[in-house]
Amino acid sequence: MDTKAEVLQQNNYKAPSVLKAAWLIAVVTIVSKLIGFVRDIIIANYYGASLVSDAYYYAYQIPSLSLILLGGVGGPFHSATVAIFSKLIPNLDDKPSDEVNRLYSTFMNATIIFFLILSALIFIFPKQIMGIIISGGSSEMINLASAHLRIMTPLLVIGGIVGIYYGILIIYRQFMLPNLSPIIMSLAIIGVVIGVPNDQKGYALAIATTIGAILQLIIQYPNIRKLGYRLKPVFEFTNNPHFREIGELLFPAVLSSTVGQIHIYVDMFFTSSISEGAWTAIGYANRVFQFPVGILVTAFLVPLFPIFAKLVADNDLAGIRNYFNKGVGVLFFGAIPIIIGILVVGTDAVRLVFEHGVFDSKATFMVTEALWFLSVSIIPYVFRDSITRVYYSFNDSTTPFVVAFSSIVLKLFLNWILISKMHFGIGGITLSTSLVTLFNAVVLGIFITKKMKMDYKSLFINLFKMIVSGIITLVVCFICAVEFDKFVHLSKIPFETLKISLIAIVCLIIYVPLNLLFKMEYAGELFNRLSAKINRK
Repeated sequence: MDTKAEVLQQNNYKAPSVLKAAWLIAVVTIVSKLIGFVRDIIIANYYGASLVSDAYYYAYQIPSLSLILLGGVGGPFHSATVAIFSKLIPNLDDKPSDEVNRLYSTFMNATIIFFLILSALIFIFPKQIMGIIISGGSSEMINLASAHLRIMTPLLVIGGIVGIYYGILIIYRQFMLPNLSPIIMSLAIIGVVIGVPNDQKGYALAIATTIGAILQLIIQYPNIRKLGYRLKPVFEFTNNPHFREIGELLFPAVLSSTVGQIHIYVDMFFTSSISEGAWTAIGYANRVFQFPVGILVTAFLVPLFPIFAKLVADNDLAGIRNYFNKGVGVLFFGAIPIIIGILVVGTDAVRLVFEHGVFDSKATFMVTEALWFLSVSIIPYVFRDSITRVYYSFNDSTTPFVVAFSSIVLKLFLNWILISKMHFGIGGITLSTSLVTLFNAVVLGIFITKKMKMDYKSLFINLFKMIVSGIITLVVCFICAVEFDKFVHLSKIPFETLKISLIAIVCLIIYVPLNLLFKMEYAGELFNRLSAKINRK
C-alpha cells in the first residue's frame, strides 16, 4: 500500500476495514435477500405467472425506478450524496456544519418538489402510461396495471428521500440499516398477501408495496436526525456551489438509470407478444440472479465507494487502482461459481423455491430459460458497476449516461433479431440484456483511461485463471449432476436440496484448489486471511 493510502488508513473513512464491512453487509444482505425470496415464493404460490402478477410487475417498473434504481443503495441519489457529502465532512464524530445542513435541506427540498410533480402526473394519467408500455397487452391487462400504478405513486417521492438517507448513513459507516430496510418491504408484502382473503387479492400487492415503502422511510429518519441533519425551508438551488456539483453528478446519473428503465420498457414491449406470464417469469429470473450477484456487488462496492471518493479528492490514483483491482478481483472470484451453479442446478433451484401452488412446471421452465441466458452477464455486470463508481468518484456521471444511452439502439436491435426474427422467446430477452451489459462494461472500461491509467493486465490475467478453473469445475459438476439424476430417487424437496448441496460442495472443492494451483492472486490472499483467522482461534 502506498504512503497516501496508509495515511487514509488512519482516517476514519477506512474503519472498519473494507473486508470487515463487506462481510457485515454480505450477512445483512443475505438475510434481506432470503426474506425477499420468501416473499417471492408466497407471491408465486398465490399468483403464479398470471394476468394479475403480470399487471403488478408491469406497473411496479415505474415506481421501482425511484425506490430501487434511483433511490436504492448504489443508485444516483445514494451515489451523489456519498460523492459530494463525504468530501465535506472531515470528521465523522462531529455534528454536520451549517454548510452541510443547508446543502442537505436544499437537496431534500429539490428532491421532494420534483417527485411530487412527477407523482401527480402519473396519478392523473396511469392508463395512458401503461397503454404505451404494454401496448401489446389486452385492455384488461392495461386497466389492471393502471390501477396498480395509481396505488403505488407515493413510492416515487419516498424513493428519492430514502436514497439521500442511504448515502448519509453509509458515509457515517452505518451499513446495517440501509441494507436491512428492504426487509420491511418484503414483510409488508408477505403479511398483506397472506392476510387478505383470496377474493380480494387483486390489488393486495400494490397496497402492500406502498405500505412497505412508507415504513422504509419511517425507520431511516430517527438515525438521520440523531446524526444532526435537520430539514429546513432552504432553497439554495442557484447560489450553492455544492448543490450545483450534486446536480452536475445527479442529472446524468438519473438519466442513465432512466435509460436502464427504457431498456426494461423495450423488453416489456417485446415480452408482451411472447406468452402470458412471460414478464413475470423474467422478473423471477432477475430475482434469482440478483440474490447472489446483489450480495457480491453490494457487499464490496458500498464500503469501497466512499474510499474511492476520498482517494480522488487526495489525487491518489495508485490507491484507486489498488482498491479497484482487489475489489473487482474478489467479485470475479465469487461470480464464476454463481455462473456454474445457475447452469448446472438452475432448474433445480427454481423448482425447489417456486414450484408450489399454481406455479407449475411450465412456469419453472420459463424462469430457468431466462436465467440461463442472464447468467453470462455476471462478469460484465460486476465490472460495469465497479467502474461506474470510479466515474462517480471523479464527479463524472455524464460518461456512464452517454454509454447507457447509446446502448438503447443496440437493445432494440438485439430484441428485434432474437425475438421477432430468430424466435428465441424469453431467452432472447435475457440474452440481449447480457450482450448490452457486456457492451457497457467494455466501453466504460476503455473511456476511464482518459481520467487515469488502470492496471487491467493483472486483473484480466487473474480472470483468465478463474475462467479456466471455472470451465474445469463446470464439467465436473455437470457430470456429477447427471449421475445424481440417474441414481438418486427422492421426493422433490429432499431431492433438489440434496442435489444443490452436493453440486455446491463439489464446485468449491474443485474451483478453489484449482485457483490456488494456478496461483490466482485473490484466491491465495483470501486463503491466507482465512488460515490466519483459524490459527488465531
